Amino acid sequence: MTIEFIKIIDSLDPYVDDLQVLLTDSVNGGASVGFIAPIQPSETISYWKDVAEDIKGNSRLLWVAVEEGSVVGAVQLSLTYKPNGKHRGEVEKLMVHTTMRGKGIAKQLLASLETYAKEIGLRLLVLDTRLGDVASLLYCKVGYIEAGQIPEFAKSSLMSSRRASFIRS
Repeated sequence: MTIEFIKIIDSLDPYVDDLQVLLTDSVNGGASVGFIAPIQPSETISYWKDVAEDIKGNSRLLWVAVEEGSVVGAVQLSLTYKPNGKHRGEVEKLMVHTTMRGKGIAKQLLASLETYAKEIGLRLLVLDTRLGDVASLLYCKVGYIEAGQIPEFAKSSLMSSRRASFIRS
C-alpha cells in the first residue's frame, strides 16, 4: 500500500470532513478512542474543533495519512509543558479507516510520530488502550511495553473495559 503522504498538519480546514468521517468510522467500528458508539455528528464536530485549538496552542500535533486525496488514518501527539514532563508525550487517537486496515498505515503513522518526537527531544512516549484490542497488539509489536492495567478505566459501548498503559522510551 502506497500512502500519498503522511504529514503533520497545522490546520484542520482542508481535512475536517475526512477527519469527522474517520472518527465516526473508528468509534462505530469498535475502536477505543474515547467515545461510545454510536457517535453523533455533533460530537465529532466538537471534538475536532477542540483539536484545532490545541494545535493552534502548540499542545497537540496531528499526523494524517492520505490516499487518493482522502484521509485514511491519523494519530496525535499531546505535549506537556509541565516543567517535570517536557521529556514526554502522549500518543492518542491512532485511527485507520476500517476499509484500509491491515495495510501498515498505523505503523507508518506511529513511525512518523516517533521520529518527530525524537527530533524535538521527547524521550518517553505513553499511551493507553483497551487490553486485547488490535491496537494493543500493534503497540507491543512496534516496541511499546505494557506499564500496567487499570480495571474499569473506561466504558465501552458494550461494557466497562480494562485498559492497559504502554510506554516507549
